[in-house]
Amino acid sequence: MAKTDVIMPQMGESIAEGTITKWLKKPGDAVRRDEPLFEISTDKVDAEIPSPAAGVLAEIKVGEGQTVEVNTVVGIIAENAAEAAASAAAPATAPAPAAASPAATTAPAPAKPAAPQPARSPVAHTPAPAAAVAQAATTALRETATPAGHDAESVEELRRTRSTPLVRRIAKEEGVDISHIQGTGISGRVTKKDLLAHLEAGGPAVAPTLGAPVPAAAAPAPMPAGPVFRPGDNVVVEPMSLMRKRIAEHMVMSKRTSAHVHTIYEMDCSNIMSTRNQVQADFVRRHGQKLTITPFVVKAVVEALRAVPVVNASVDGDNIVYKKDINVGVAVALEWGLIVPVIHHADELSLVGINTRVADLANRARGKQLKPEEVQGGTFTVTNPGVFGSLFGTPIISQPQVAILGMGMIEKRVRVIENDAIVIKPMMYTCLSYDHRIIDGAVADQFMGSLKKTLETADFKALL
Repeated sequence: MAKTDVIMPQMGESIAEGTITKWLKKPGDAVRRDEPLFEISTDKVDAEIPSPAAGVLAEIKVGEGQTVEVNTVVGIIAENAAEAAASAAAPATAPAPAAASPAATTAPAPAKPAAPQPARSPVAHTPAPAAAVAQAATTALRETATPAGHDAESVEELRRTRSTPLVRRIAKEEGVDISHIQGTGISGRVTKKDLLAHLEAGGPAVAPTLGAPVPAAAAPAPMPAGPVFRPGDNVVVEPMSLMRKRIAEHMVMSKRTSAHVHTIYEMDCSNIMSTRNQVQADFVRRHGQKLTITPFVVKAVVEALRAVPVVNASVDGDNIVYKKDINVGVAVALEWGLIVPVIHHADELSLVGINTRVADLANRARGKQLKPEEVQGGTFTVTNPGVFGSLFGTPIISQPQVAILGMGMIEKRVRVIENDAIVIKPMMYTCLSYDHRIIDGAVADQFMGSLKKTLETADFKALL
């Protein structure tokens, strides 16, 4: 029987997990290829995930509200209703991914669990379903077990120390031994949320000896973020949305990771405003859309990244990774949060191409129609709080990038120019938040100087 796994997609370069917020189909429903199948929430995006194949939804392995690692199998699609009925042994909404592995039954072994290639353990008794998952996880990790002459690591140790690369990197930078943190991820793995909660609670960097009981302080109740309200107080309490929780986690992680520094420049927008006003009517007639300010800024950012390539880089331990592709993320404000779709190969697009791409990505972001690859691979980000009236802000870097540009509102201000003449010009403050680990102040100002020169003097008409 031909079946297709439905997996949790990776919705961003630094995203290790996602939460299923809603299934749009139920077991037994027919689905078409690329038809919306379920909705997910991460710290980068709320999105509808399309079906990878046509057929019938045979099984839902991960229920609504559950958070799982990327590439986890969350459902099964069968070719037809008969095959779907034959595979409907598991509950429609399993209480946890581990429950989808009935290894203790005597039915033919169709290898349902999400764990890779379950194998028999020579030292285990016939396991219960939960133990079978632990046994499979242990077997899958045996290739990296301890050297000969040492006792093999326990299942619990393997699960925790084999967390995601992002979690291990944060733990290394913070000096935390993740093997002593109580994990809430798949098979007890430590998630980014677990690690950040441990750090926020002031947990110990290195816990007691292996095998010792985990002290109560390792998993304390979260500290209140503000004054505790009392019954009867005139307040409204609402839980954070899943997207807001993910954004909060990602922002805290970024502040812990990068040494944030900010430099603010004032840009004369006479050049871009004049160009835009001159070509707007013809632009709308020819392309069916308005020309916004964002493409001018993205084009100037591309030139600045070419001139100062370290701003288009990432940090990998003690290495600097210079990105040859210039993929510019453009933040889009949503009613329920913030999302940053990416303009891939922005350096290869004209102003028209960038304008079209920005409008398309923004519209589909608001309709939850973005594809996973459209929020991945960004090398630099532009955000524009100026549309809401902000003069300037100091944005937080989107990891693993090393810089982000914030645009303020464009407003007319009095300027003193040559010969002490006083004029009124459309001006805009721009802020570059950068990672001082690899970008020095002089280098950041070189970038901003290039950006300013392009915005104020470039012949943008020639780039249309």
